[in-house]
Parts: sequence; structure tokens; C-alpha cells
Amino acid sequence: MTKLNEEMDVKKIENIVKSTIEKNAKMENKNTNPGYVITQTRPSIEIYEQSVKKIVLLKDIKQLLKLHKAYYKGYKNSRGLIGATASIAWLPIRDKTYELIAYREEKKWGTDRIIDDKSVKRIDKQCPSTFDNYDYKNKHNRITPNSPCPILYGLRGDDVEELKKAFYIVKSEPVHSWIIFETNQGTDDHLQKKKISEIKPYQSIIAEGIVIKNPYTIKGGHVIFTIGNDSTGKIDCVAYEPTKQFRNIIRELFVGDLVEVYGSVREKPLAINIEKINIKNLIAMVEKLENPVCPICGKHMKSKGKNQGYKCILCKIKSKKVVERKKVRNLIIGFYEVPVCARRHLSKPLKRF
Repeated sequence: MTKLNEEMDVKKIENIVKSTIEKNAKMENKNTNPGYVITQTRPSIEIYEQSVKKIVLLKDIKQLLKLHKAYYKGYKNSRGLIGATASIAWLPIRDKTYELIAYREEKKWGTDRIIDDKSVKRIDKQCPSTFDNYDYKNKHNRITPNSPCPILYGLRGDDVEELKKAFYIVKSEPVHSWIIFETNQGTDDHLQKKKISEIKPYQSIIAEGIVIKNPYTIKGGHVIFTIGNDSTGKIDCVAYEPTKQFRNIIRELFVGDLVEVYGSVREKPLAINIEKINIKNLIAMVEKLENPVCPICGKHMKSKGKNQGYKCILCKIKSKKVVERKKVRNLIIGFYEVPVCARRHLSKPLKRF
């Protein structure tokens, strides 16, 4: 094939892509900023790594696309070019999953989706390699999008054949078409291990530290605690209200516990938005049962004041040892994750560990 014919073929492809975007994209939506990239050479996987782990500037992406002599166009703020370029640069080197996406009939676009929740629950039983189908505690069907897009539902999993099986289990409105994609969903590709002192805004990180401030709840139901390390500083960790019952796990932490926190970093205030937590060690906690008992008369001693110990009023015997017992912790060492309804697409569910 001559270079001229190749350019003509690319132009045909570009015209199809361009017309499809301009016909179907909801440009009036402030969050719609599409872009397309067509290139015959793959950008370095480092571009993908930077896109999911750090901040990538649009001007750098455009410069890269020019070097690759790519055909591209961005709409509105053009940030769709970053995702398009990163997706081309991605290679499933460490991990990968698959997603079967079923599309709606065009006449249904923008209307409420009709999907039987019971059939979605059956997928969990009959197709164990799938994940994030249904949140049972919060009664949330996770396979359906929230936006009024042409997608009817998406099934995620590790096995292509099981995804096909799951497709025939779902009872829904008529499906116009479907396709299976190789994806980075559920892989934790966005995470990188960081010392607390190295953490910067907008990163997605794994950080280890000791709890140095007990969890507390603020307005809105968000739960915050602080981890630190003698040599690497400290940082707040937040379980936001949408993580629902996961916050009850966080509330059970105590100063001295050793944890490893997985999540994304917000800028102001600098804090980790928790996706998962690995509790690596729990300190032994005791609780006071009663004041010490006098060994002579058998009566309980009285407190002499804060941090001053106890004294028997009759026998004048002194003691600093109260009657106490080991407190039962409502946690065990190991991983805990946010519920399905709050899971980010890239976050690896524990069932894939």
C-alpha cells in the first residue's frame, strides 16, 4: 500500500470518528470534553503511567501527538485528548481485565434504563470471575451508568467466556449491540507506593503509617484520622460519606495501630481519599473496670486526683493499679475496602487479590 493510500484510509477513519462524535456527543454538558487520536505509532507506556498516577498537561500531549504525526482533535477544553492518548499508550503488562459493554437502542437514549436487579445478582453466583456487579448492603446495581449515555450496562471480569455467559443472564430492555474491551479496570494501575513526605496533590498512592490521631466525624458524615511516621511526617486520611458502612471500620482504629492506606490525594486540605486499607497491626487496648481494692479491708480505694493514684480511706494503703481487662477490638488484621457503590473503576477489588 502506498503512503497516499494509507493517508486516504486514515482520512476516511477520521471522518467517521469526527462525524460520530459531533452527532452524538452532548456538547452542552459541561463535563463533555471529547477528543480523538489516530496514530500509526504507539506512544510510550510512560504516558499512560503518568496519566493515571500523576498530572499530565494538555500542551505536552499535543506536542507528543505532533511528534507522532497523529491525526487528532479536541473539543471544548480538549482534555479528552489526554484520555485518548493514554488509552493508546496502555499495555497490559502487569494486569488486565475485560468489560462487556451493551448499548441501548437509540430511541431509548436519555430515558430510564430497564434492568432486572435479580438477574444481575445471579451473575455473582454463576459467573464468579466477574466483579462489581451489585452492592447488596446498599442495594445498588453497579453495572448501569449514571449518565444518560448510549450504554445500557457494563459487565467487568477476568474471563471473556464468563462475560458472554453473564450477558445472557441479564434481563433488560432490548440490547442494540455489544462489544468486549480489554481494560485496566480493577487493576490498581493508578497506585504508587510513597513515603508520607513524598505525597503530593492529585497522586494516587499507597502509604504506610501509624495512627497518631484517633478517627473523628465531621459535618457531612465524613470520617478523618491521621497517620504519621517519625521520619516522613503526617497526613490526614478520609473516608467520605459515600463509602457508607466502610466508615464504621475506620472508626474502630486507634492511636498506635499500623495501617497501609490506598487512595487518591486531594490538594486542600492535603488528605488521602481512602479506597482500601490494610490494617497491619493493632495495639492491645485495656479498659478500666473498677478502682483498686484494699488488700486489708477489701473496700475500693478512692482516687487522690488525676494521675495521683488511689488510697484506702480506712487503712491508708496506696495503689496506682486499677482493675482492668483487655479490650476486645472489633477489627482484625487484614484488608478492608469501600463498598461496590463507592468503588472507583481502577481500584482493584479484594476478590481479585
